[in-house]
Amino acid sequence: MVFDLLIVGGGVNGCAIARDAAGRGLSVLLLEQKDLAAATSSASTKLIHGGLRYLERYEFRLVHEALAERELLLAAAPHIIHPLQFILPHEGSIRPAWLVRLGLFLYDHLARRKRIPGSATVALAGTPFGAPLTADHRLGFSYYDCRVDDSRLVVLEALDAFARGAQIRIGALLVGARRAGGRWLASVAAADGKLEDISARALINASGPWVSETLEHRLGLRSRKHVRLVKGSHIVTRKLYEGAQAYMLQRPDKRIIFAIPFEEDFTLVGTTDIPFPGEPGPVAIDAAETDYLLAATNHFFKEKIAPGDVAWSYSGLRPLYDDGALEASVVTRDYAFDLDNADGGAPALSIFGGKITTARRLAEHALDTLAPFFPHMRAAWTAGAVLPGGDIGPGGFDGFVAELSRAKPFLAPRLVRRLAGAYGTRAWRFLETARSLADLGVDLGCGLTEAELDYLRAQEWARTAEDVLWRRSKLGLRFDAAQTERLTRALAQRSA
Repeated sequence: MVFDLLIVGGGVNGCAIARDAAGRGLSVLLLEQKDLAAATSSASTKLIHGGLRYLERYEFRLVHEALAERELLLAAAPHIIHPLQFILPHEGSIRPAWLVRLGLFLYDHLARRKRIPGSATVALAGTPFGAPLTADHRLGFSYYDCRVDDSRLVVLEALDAFARGAQIRIGALLVGARRAGGRWLASVAAADGKLEDISARALINASGPWVSETLEHRLGLRSRKHVRLVKGSHIVTRKLYEGAQAYMLQRPDKRIIFAIPFEEDFTLVGTTDIPFPGEPGPVAIDAAETDYLLAATNHFFKEKIAPGDVAWSYSGLRPLYDDGALEASVVTRDYAFDLDNADGGAPALSIFGGKITTARRLAEHALDTLAPFFPHMRAAWTAGAVLPGGDIGPGGFDGFVAELSRAKPFLAPRLVRRLAGAYGTRAWRFLETARSLADLGVDLGCGLTEAELDYLRAQEWARTAEDVLWRRSKLGLRFDAAQTERLTRALAQRSA
């Protein structure tokens, strides 16, 4: 079979492009060497946001696009994306109040808002917003963005692509590719090492931190564009405060740190921005980054934390488009394309940079760039489309939770919210016929039943305990070693 598009990379950009392309009538094959969202796309701050701090760098086009996408994504996936109020305690020595208020005014008006409240000045002293903070923080500002389960967003993009005819191959490595006869001829290694030759009319290099390595060593091409790798690390601590609000904390180095309610019992704190000069690969937080994040929280919050309070940490490499900035924290979060179709040959489109919030628009832009090579490709369509599970009805997320609770009263309230928040209406695929908890099979730990596990394996490409516990869910925060081993055995039995 000759595919229209061969996409390399199963992160948010690759999966968003696969979804859009399949919906436009193209035949698509997506290759992912490890797992969906295995690298950068599962190591974000879990936000759909316009990028308030980008206004200081005059990146108005990027902020406008991101704010517009925020509205579209909230409508497309209301089960995994939710509005989140941020409180910004004022630090007069870092930014004057008038400058912060001006930035928030622009943030409110750079794109049309339908579902997101506007900003406001708020008193902190003697209020619930100020209760968790030290006494010297008396004035603040409120604004809204959205929280997201980043890795689940990637899975939903892949599910929609698959439903529209795309092939999604997990554990598949692009060994190399070359142009021949107006097409790309690619050698692909499956998880078992077996090689297969693939032919495609166009190739998209969406391999994130590995974009230059794929371009030069797998495709034999060169580009004047480059990425700058920046390591971003986060910590997850025990819950630091009561309340649903998040906090945006200004630091003396003019960076900002977020503190966000996370998985009901925890607080997510991040991120760092550390230049990474090495080759792309697995990364981990170091002691200096941990100390930096702890210092930020301890400066603002009454509840003090130490390294022993960190329940989990994660790090990722952000492949930021290298625009020549001197400091890692000011490198643009925008994206750039490199289209190579030398001598009229089969096109290769490489993607440099990007962010989760703008991945849908990036995908649309990428396919518009390739439109001259596919004259019969249908028009863009994703702007008004709902992602799988997002058709939860006019009652919104809380209404769907209530509906699920009524239909399945044997499910504990916390479990209902987790399933609704992970799967939306797709939860019916493994809950529909259950009349009791026993009908869902053995509880493998923390409410993860055999029925849910079988769904994840059959329909969401989950293969390992890490896939299940950290990318299809965040149950890894709650599983102990014995439960993890039990899950690993259950997966092995099903794969035998």
